[in-house]
Amino acid sequence: MNLPNKLTIGRIILIPVFMFFFFFNITHGKYLAALVFIIAAATDGLDGYIARKRKQVTNFGKIMDPLADKLLVTAALISLDQLGEINAWMAFIILGREFAITGLRNVVAAEGVVIAASPLGKVKTVTQIVAISLILLKDFYTPYIGFPIADTTLYVAMIFTVWSGIDYVVKINKKVKIDDI
Repeated sequence: MNLPNKLTIGRIILIPVFMFFFFFNITHGKYLAALVFIIAAATDGLDGYIARKRKQVTNFGKIMDPLADKLLVTAALISLDQLGEINAWMAFIILGREFAITGLRNVVAAEGVVIAASPLGKVKTVTQIVAISLILLKDFYTPYIGFPIADTTLYVAMIFTVWSGIDYVVKINKKVKIDDI
C-alpha cells in the first residue's frame, strides 16, 4: 500500500467525517464540514501527483481514485440537496454524468480500450469542488460579497460537467463504436 493509495483511502474515510460535521448540530459544523471537504478534495490532486512523480501508479489507484472522487462529490451534493442548498436537478445532472461516463469507461475498458482523464475532465472536477466549497462557505462570505458566487460557480461546474461528458462520449465513440459494444 503506497502513499497515493493511502491518500485515496483517506479521502474515502473523510466522507463520513464530512457528513458528521455537515448534519450534526455542532458549533461551526458547516465550516468544519467545508474544511474536511476541501482537505479531502485536495488529496485528489496530491495522490495523483505523487503517484506519477514516484512512478507508483497502481491498478488499485486507477480504479479507487476516481471512485473516491465520485463518492466525495456525491455525498456533498446529496447532503446539500437534503438541506435545500441546491436544487435536486442540479445534483442529478452532475451525478448522472459522473455515473454514465464511469460506466461507459468501464465498458470500453473491458474491451481493452483505456480512455484517460482529459484536461476538460480535470477542469470539471475542479469547478465541482470549488462550487461545492463555495456553497458550504456561503454563509461566511455572502454578507461581504453580496453576490451569489456559489450559485454562479455551480452553473459553471454544470456546464463543464456536461461539456466533458460529451467530450468523453465523442472520444469513446472514436475508439470503439458504441453500437458495437
